[in-house]
Amino acid sequence: MLIGKPSDIPSSAITPKAEYLNRRSFLRRAAGTAAVAGAAALGLDRAAEIVSPSLGAHAGTKLETIKSPLTTTGEELTSLNDLTHYNNFYEFGVQKTDPAKNAGGLPTRPWTIKVDGLVKKPLTFDIDTLLKMHPLEDRIYRHRCVEAWSMVIPWVGYSLSEFINRCEPLPKAKYVQFISYFNSKVESWASQSTIDWPYSEGLRMDEAMNPLALFTFGLYGETLPNQNGAPVRIVLPWKYGFKSAKSIVAVRFVDHEPTTTWNQLSPSEYGFYSNVNPNVDHPRWSQKTERRIGQPLFSQRRTTLMFNGYQDQVASLYNGMNLKHDF
Repeated sequence: MLIGKPSDIPSSAITPKAEYLNRRSFLRRAAGTAAVAGAAALGLDRAAEIVSPSLGAHAGTKLETIKSPLTTTGEELTSLNDLTHYNNFYEFGVQKTDPAKNAGGLPTRPWTIKVDGLVKKPLTFDIDTLLKMHPLEDRIYRHRCVEAWSMVIPWVGYSLSEFINRCEPLPKAKYVQFISYFNSKVESWASQSTIDWPYSEGLRMDEAMNPLALFTFGLYGETLPNQNGAPVRIVLPWKYGFKSAKSIVAVRFVDHEPTTTWNQLSPSEYGFYSNVNPNVDHPRWSQKTERRIGQPLFSQRRTTLMFNGYQDQVASLYNGMNLKHDF
C-alpha cells in the first residue's frame, strides 16, 4: 500500500533538511548581508526585502501544518537542493537550472486568484486568505515528469476540493481550468517562445475533487520557492508534472474540456488527461522506466508504476475509458 502515515517512514530513509541548510547557511547569510548592504548603499528603502533569486522572494516562511494520512511511505525524500534546482518552469527557461536562476523576480505579494465561469458568483481570493481557509497538511507525494524523471517531495497544502467548494461551482460545471501568472517583463524567456502564454491547465471535475489533488502552498514545511510555483500551485501525484499548474492567478469553471497549454502545442505528445501510464510511450521516448533524481546512479532507474503508484486511489475515475486513446 502507498497510503500511510508520515510516521511510518523511517528516519534513515529521509534526507534531513537540516543537512542541506547547514552546508549552505554561512554562504547564504553572507550573500544576504552583502545584498542588503549593497541596496542600502544605493538608497533603496526596501533593502531588507532583497533575497537570493535561487530560493524565491517568499520562500523560507514557516507554515503551520498537521500530518496527513494521504502520503507515500517507504520512499527517500528528494533533497531540498535537488527539488529547488532541477525544475520545469518554462516561463523562466527551458533548462532545468534556469528557473532557480531566473524566477527571483516573480512578485508573490500581493497575490490574488480570480474565480469565474460557472459559479454562483465571481470571486477573488487573496493568497493570505487562502492560506487560512483550511488546515495545511504535510503530504509526501511522488512527482513524475514526462521526460521520465521523478522526485519524492514533501508538499504542504490542503485538498483542492476544499478550495473548489468555497468557489461554489454550478452543477453544470464539468471541468475546472487553471491559469498561471504571465508577465513578459518578469518572465523574459516566455516572450521569446512559441508557447501561447499564459500557461493553462485543466481537470475534469471529479479529478479535481479527488482527495489526492492538492492545493499547494509549500514544501519541506515552508512556503514555496518561486521556481517551484509560488505562491500557490496544484499537485496531482498520479499525473505527469506539467498538469500541476504553477503560480495560479485565475480559476474558471466550464462545461467543456478547456484548452491546455501542452495539449494545444503538441496534441500527439501531450494528452488532456496526462495520467502516468507506462503502457503509453511518448512518441520520442519510452515511459516504462523513470530516473529518480538525487539517487545513486545504480539505483536511479526504476520501473514506472501505473498512475504513478496511485492506482488504488484513482483508477476508478477512468473506468470504461481507453487509456491509450484518452492519454
